[in-house]
Amino acid sequence: MCGRATLSKTPKELEKRYQATFEFDMEALDAVLPSYNIAPTHWHPVITNDQPQQLQLFKWGLIPSWAKDSAMASRLINARIETIAEKPAFKAIHSRRCLIPFDGFYEWKTLGKQKTPYHIVVKDQSIFSAAGIWETWHAPSGKQLHTFSILTQAPNDLMAPIHNRMPAILTKEQEKIWLDIELPTKEVLSIITPYPSELMEAYQVSPRVGKVSNNDARLIERDFPRQGTLF
Repeated sequence: MCGRATLSKTPKELEKRYQATFEFDMEALDAVLPSYNIAPTHWHPVITNDQPQQLQLFKWGLIPSWAKDSAMASRLINARIETIAEKPAFKAIHSRRCLIPFDGFYEWKTLGKQKTPYHIVVKDQSIFSAAGIWETWHAPSGKQLHTFSILTQAPNDLMAPIHNRMPAILTKEQEKIWLDIELPTKEVLSIITPYPSELMEAYQVSPRVGKVSNNDARLIERDFPRQGTLF
């Protein structure tokens, strides 16, 4: 499962990385970027297959177009790559794919009753893309809402001791393939393998990350085992 992440880069850095632009007032991004504790229901930048030259803000937690209400969003924050093509709720895999920019994600290692948070990054601290799918949902009120879900897969060697799942991270070469909906779904899914462990790093961080309202740069600082309160 991937349920927390970071994107500490600026809008301009994102635009440069993806050769895409935000098509609205940059001041509107102040409440979104940078973020050191991204969680489901938060708004987050994405690059969709139908508008690859734009960075848009979608909400994390997929709501299928046919859903009667938004209740499903909390259950559809992730989609398992092994079964995504079989699930009606994830039929967007065939025609609505997106790139989800992050520069890190969190996972908790469980030993007995103790849970220890780790921040996982690529070693050069750069922005990377998780594979995602997106939907447009029309609420009974008529309001339109764009949402997304992150694909997850089996862990690589770095992640395996921490958790049994990890985000489906794409290489830059795979990003273009992922957004190409002309390619058969089975073929596109087959290109995604666990991101190389040797290009990643995981380190322990403060338990403060467990509280969603905590969102500051201290969350991604290295934290060594110590005694103290949770928050």
